[in-house]
Amino acid sequence: MPPLLQIRAVTEADLPELVRLDAEAFPSGPYPYFVLRQFLDAYGDHVLVLADGAKLLGYVFATPPHRGLSWILSLAITPGLQGQGLGRRMMSEILDRLRSEGVKEVWLTVEPGNDTAVLLYRSLGFRPEDATRKDYFGPNQHRLRMTLSL
Repeated sequence: MPPLLQIRAVTEADLPELVRLDAEAFPSGPYPYFVLRQFLDAYGDHVLVLADGAKLLGYVFATPPHRGLSWILSLAITPGLQGQGLGRRMMSEILDRLRSEGVKEVWLTVEPGNDTAVLLYRSLGFRPEDATRKDYFGPNQHRLRMTLSL
């Protein structure tokens, strides 16, 4: 990771940048502002951001541990920096945190055609379920569910 980039916990002041980054990373379906606001309030201890001092360049959202389980809700890296190992670094950081909190299993879902993300998650040890879940997020919003044992 370039020396000027830092992975850190999200802060209240990051919310406008979080909204901007999410829209940039997911132009066809960014989270509504209120969802990002609630993620910050509800899961703030489990939201990590990648910052360069001026703006956010990535984030990862996880749920707090519940009965040894956590979900990765979203991972985003600004499009211009994708493919440089930053998503892997962010995932490793959040997985280390979850492991230290006693999480035994981590789940996530990914769009089945997002080969880059599927390969990243597989390389981190996530295993896909046998079948894609049709209409998981609504009509024609199929998802592949993947799990990792820590």
